[in-house]
Amino acid sequence: MPGKKEHKQEHKHGSQQEFLFNLSMLEQHIQQLHQQMQAVDRGIVELSSLNLDLNDLTGKKDSEIFAPVGRGIFAKARLLSEDLIVDVGGKKFVSKSIIETQKIISEQIRKLEEVKKELNENIESVSGEARKMIEGFSDKKDD
Repeated sequence: MPGKKEHKQEHKHGSQQEFLFNLSMLEQHIQQLHQQMQAVDRGIVELSSLNLDLNDLTGKKDSEIFAPVGRGIFAKARLLSEDLIVDVGGKKFVSKSIIETQKIISEQIRKLEEVKKELNENIESVSGEARKMIEGFSDKKDD
């Protein structure tokens, strides 16, 4: 029959495993949040670049341009108009001026910045939870 000391060590070992499992789960959550943050950052950079590139089209009506056909493939084309065909969601395309399109892109960037802020807050929250958990465990361990 196990004594009190053996039972206490089994309990200690079990709670240590539980602690490590929970800590591991928090670490995975933080990694996922960081991955999401990187994707948001890439989106912001792409949209910002697109917004700047649209400036190059201003005043270029009837100019020859390279129009992207697919991954790294371009066709020479003539810019017939400064109006752009923009996907506004739900596979709905509308004609927009360069300035209107830039406003749409700026709004998308603003929304991504909000998502980035929320992700940062979540990372801080989960990191704080992990810190408290570690502090609580080391306090128990000292007992």
